[in-house]
Amino acid sequence: MRRRDVLQLLAGATLAAPGIASAQNTSKIYKLASFTAGAPMTAESPNGRRLLPILAQHGYALGQNLDYRAYGADMHPDLLPQMVHDIAASKIDAVVVAGWPPAAALKSTGVPTVIAVGAGDPVATGLIDSLARPGGNITGISDDAATLSTKRLGLIKQAVPNIRKVAMLWNKNDLGMTQRYQASASAAKALSVTVQPLGVGEPEDFGDAFAAMDRDPPDAILMVSDALTILNRKRVFDYAAAHRLPAIYENDPYVRDGGLMSYGADLNESWSRAASFVDRIFKGAKPADLPFEEPTRYLFVVNLKTAKSIGLEIPPTLLAIADEVIE
Repeated sequence: MRRRDVLQLLAGATLAAPGIASAQNTSKIYKLASFTAGAPMTAESPNGRRLLPILAQHGYALGQNLDYRAYGADMHPDLLPQMVHDIAASKIDAVVVAGWPPAAALKSTGVPTVIAVGAGDPVATGLIDSLARPGGNITGISDDAATLSTKRLGLIKQAVPNIRKVAMLWNKNDLGMTQRYQASASAAKALSVTVQPLGVGEPEDFGDAFAAMDRDPPDAILMVSDALTILNRKRVFDYAAAHRLPAIYENDPYVRDGGLMSYGADLNESWSRAASFVDRIFKGAKPADLPFEEPTRYLFVVNLKTAKSIGLEIPPTLLAIADEVIE
């Protein structure tokens, strides 16, 4: 398929569905877009199902007073500029983004932008002036990568105390994810764990990462989440299973799909709070004046079936602190 055809396919088509709640203001149609570097976040996608029902509770219902358009580049970075142009030209009232690349692409447009998940430290990446006063067109949800990385590594060390080397997979072309990798690497050194850095930039790079682990086997894997690693998660699951390697991920959907364990923000809460930001923007608030927030709920999830498949017995003390254990 030609890139032009892909662009026409992915650029957001308006979605309509029966309203979930009564319209807040029937005289105005609010225009909302979502924007990701991966697949478009349709109303039927997991994150669409997290975001849109909460917006309906705020009074913005598809088919009534909410015009929703999903934009996704499907891992083709060259499509992002045209999508940004389309979003700006459509006079969108607010955009919800997942990840650093779409947020960075929207920074200079003036279009009100809400980061829901996965953009790293927005100050360190230059997206905003400060968490308290963002100062531009971007606000949303942040996270403390250093604290979270230390927690993840501590959890996997509790599961496998003799870990000495951890392979870290991350998207090296994503500045937000590179900073999360750096925070993870620093946390590992503080725990006397050696880091095996395996940056990937496209799907073909995963084969090189697996070959590097074959040559120099790690004791465990930590994978940083973004559109690229989500797209290739099954390959990582399969490699970890074949080599009987424990692995920890950043969010619970990985564990539900077959990963061993995860620790990270509750995605339901993060998208719910993103919806609250959108509501405030629809009501006239400026992103420059809306302080960034951090998640307040974090989930530790363990997949016992995966643990058994690699011959790993999770200590009862670790299972006791899990928010969910998948049998």
